[in-house]
Amino acid sequence: MQKQYTQEEKYIRAKKKVDNIKGFYANLLAYCLVIPFLFFINYMTSPGYYWFWWPMFGWGIGLGFHAFGVFGNNLIFGKDWEERKIREIMDQDKY
Repeated sequence: MQKQYTQEEKYIRAKKKVDNIKGFYANLLAYCLVIPFLFFINYMTSPGYYWFWWPMFGWGIGLGFHAFGVFGNNLIFGKDWEERKIREIMDQDKY
């Protein structure tokens, strides 16, 4: 049996999911900024041994799990995705 949600509960649930999506994009941005910086540090300090691969792969795997946890198989977003996502999640709870 499906639980009946009020509009406020639906909005709170949708907002939480949208916050998770925003968290993923913040993580992705940090990854894209930090990994090149680590490469630069590695290249300048020990060019013979490329240790930057380890954090790149480790964080990349974590980023992949984060993406799957947030999006599942639904990775396509477009213009005004946040508002559309909130409406979509609220519409799913109209039982």
